[in-house]
Amino acid sequence: MLTIVLCLFYKTDIKQLVPSIFSKSKGIGDMETNFEAIQRVLDSKDTTTGGGTASSFAGAMASGLVGMVARLSIGKPGANSKEYYQELISSADNLKNLLFDGGSKDTSAFEEVQLAYRLPKSSEEEKNIRGQAIESAMIKATTVPLENAINCAKVKDLCRKIENNYNKNTLSDLKSAMYLSQAGFLGCVENVKINLPYLKSQKVVDDITAQLDSIMRKTQGFMGS
Repeated sequence: MLTIVLCLFYKTDIKQLVPSIFSKSKGIGDMETNFEAIQRVLDSKDTTTGGGTASSFAGAMASGLVGMVARLSIGKPGANSKEYYQELISSADNLKNLLFDGGSKDTSAFEEVQLAYRLPKSSEEEKNIRGQAIESAMIKATTVPLENAINCAKVKDLCRKIENNYNKNTLSDLKSAMYLSQAGFLGCVENVKINLPYLKSQKVVDDITAQLDSIMRKTQGFMGS
């Protein structure tokens, strides 16, 4: 995070400071695109990258912390089996990658909405094409944060699984993971809700609403969600 802040302060591309970061990383998509999205979230002058992207990254950080706590709990007195923690680590690493990619996907989805609204609308044919493009882009801009919310909910579940048997020296890290996963989840949910009124297809609205209600019920009681 300090590296990204330095990039903003000195107006430097992150690739120039830490080129090794952009070597191929297992399970993560386009690293350059993901780090660019982080930079854009931190830049208040950028008005195209907002809460959906930030929330997904919060979930990714939470997942990374859960994985770290699991690793540091292996072999501790009273700990569960090594296999138990390795399964948690594997799940956490997978969710971390999905949510890290999910942040840049959210940025991309919003940009597609902007491009759709800029399409010409002089003739009826152009209006129809523009309308279809807007609907398609809005559906994507709604389903991307929905997917990120589902993955944040899974991170919250990992926090539940490990909170009764972990290395007590990592209490602050586990608590941070809980708070970040909750913030990420609620932020993604709000980004779904704000886009629903713009969708024309009632079937799509009903389907997304049903999925949203389902994950809200499943996470009810976790830190007030």
